[in-house]
Amino acid sequence: MKPAPFDYDDPRSVDEAIGLLARYGDECKVLAGGQSLVPLMNFRLARPGRLVDINGIESLGQVKVENGRLLLGAMVRHAQVERSNDIAARWPLLHDAIVWVGHSQIRNRGTVGGSVAHADPAAELPCALAALDAKFHVLSRRGPRVLRWDQIFVSEFTTSLAPDELLTAIEVPPQDPSTGVAFVEFARRHGDFALGGAAVSITLARNGTCSDVAVALLSAGPRPVRAEEAERRLKGGQVDEAAIKQASAAAVQGLHPTSDLHGSREYRVKLLQVMTERALTKAVHLATRRAA
Repeated sequence: MKPAPFDYDDPRSVDEAIGLLARYGDECKVLAGGQSLVPLMNFRLARPGRLVDINGIESLGQVKVENGRLLLGAMVRHAQVERSNDIAARWPLLHDAIVWVGHSQIRNRGTVGGSVAHADPAAELPCALAALDAKFHVLSRRGPRVLRWDQIFVSEFTTSLAPDELLTAIEVPPQDPSTGVAFVEFARRHGDFALGGAAVSITLARNGTCSDVAVALLSAGPRPVRAEEAERRLKGGQVDEAAIKQASAAAVQGLHPTSDLHGSREYRVKLLQVMTERALTKAVHLATRRAA
């Protein structure tokens, strides 16, 4: 299989890249890791007239910590996140999520920015970033923008990025060292896209009550889903087994995940409830140990 003909640009700076996007707009596709775009082009499901390859822009491949915040350049590979001891220690949810992404060969080439821009509702990274309240730095000739997770993800494979905009970095806020986290998912085979999953971050006060919590669901809708009702029920109360079961049931209320040959909507809702319960149980266990 071969892609349809296209023109190719190899910019060496962000300014050069956004200049090309400003000039060619809808005709362009940005090439990062290529783990999703290249197969789509080979199947001719995507037929961009021009590729803007940003692999040569060194500044987009940097990992920085500034004022306690993690800044991931759009071209940071999944494998860089996976192998970073600093990220594993200070942003463990991000590390836990990244190891579920495909196989090692995919993580060696795939990029955090590419995963975000592709906006697959079954992708691990957008779900984890939603739970972490990440922000997304976007640049065009019209100037910079900073978007929240619920602003950038619109629907399946759709973001709010304009044709002339380039995602340059993902910003992850500091995390309380006493926070417990968990990322769980279920797939038919290792490396497949998940049929359902959950990302949880929870912080407990010294008296055992929940002071902060985030629950994000994977493959639960057209974009990452924050289970706000489950978070509301947990916050301020004791998080015991009964509270976890009640919150997990609340997390899936009103969900309408896609029904397909891999599972009906009812099956996926039940699966999401089980994944949420497992993630909450694991995260609470870790938070309890850290708060002791």
